[in-house]
Amino acid sequence: MAATESKKVNSENPAAAKAGGKVWFYSLLLTLQYGAQPLISKRFVRREVIVTSSVLTCEAVKVICALVLMAKEGTLKKNYREWTLFGSLTASGLPAAIYALQNSLLQISYKNLDSLTFSILNQTKLFFTALFTYIILRQKQSIQQIGALFLLIMAAVLLSVGEGSSKASSSSNPEEILFYGIVPVLVASVLSGMASALCQWASQVKKHSSYLMTVEMSIIGSLCLISSTSKSPDGEAIRQHGFFYGWTALTLIPVILNAVGGILVGLVTSYAGGVRKGFVIVSALLVTALLQFIFDGKLPSPYCLVALPLVMISISIYQKYPYRVKKKQM
Repeated sequence: MAATESKKVNSENPAAAKAGGKVWFYSLLLTLQYGAQPLISKRFVRREVIVTSSVLTCEAVKVICALVLMAKEGTLKKNYREWTLFGSLTASGLPAAIYALQNSLLQISYKNLDSLTFSILNQTKLFFTALFTYIILRQKQSIQQIGALFLLIMAAVLLSVGEGSSKASSSSNPEEILFYGIVPVLVASVLSGMASALCQWASQVKKHSSYLMTVEMSIIGSLCLISSTSKSPDGEAIRQHGFFYGWTALTLIPVILNAVGGILVGLVTSYAGGVRKGFVIVSALLVTALLQFIFDGKLPSPYCLVALPLVMISISIYQKYPYRVKKKQM
């Protein structure tokens, strides 16, 4: 009956059907991007590439994409007339600085973890998003969601132990894997949760569009990153070797792909909300595992095989059972 009514609504409302098509299209693109990003970055970004240069280039591509999309939907002039520096800083300043640091940490982690482990550990940002959403917005979690978050923590612990033990007997340094692979992606997850809650607050209070926030956060984050290069090792490397040191033409592929992914996240969230995004994340984990097996011939470790279903179950439960306010009985 519900399916029949849904089809009837779609047939009577072409706009709704068109929006539904966009949801599926953007979700598919984001699934492929999210799942392939770690593998593509590891394959096409050489270890000599300076992290700051790839992050700044990615932010520049994001700005260009967001401006083009605003112009296409006809909101560019309106947003320009209503824009103020104070409003931009209050809505996007802190999240932009946080995301800039997060992106740098993710770039470091890409180079020191296998693709599947990186992808699964990166999902812990869901827990930290829920935590900071409660702290900042007082958004509560259901019992099922709390249970799902504990499952997610268990998966992260399994991966941390498994990654360290499995690489200890190989030529790789286990301490390097821990401090330059596992720790950076977990810290990035904490920062992602904080920034997501702040962005949600900004969108609810300031009513900023996703494209406008993308532009503001990319510019502010880039300025923060550029200012840090005066004393950072990356800044010294840029001055000594040049901004594009270690780059090849293929380096642009993961950089542009990452920027497009940032735009797609906003589009999926705008059109479909967090539920569809959760399914996209789960699907992307499968894409990562499949691509890693196809191109690297590497089977997942036993710890990954145990952790992967835990992550999938926890994300599914979290998205399926949201907190509902109990109605007072009269």
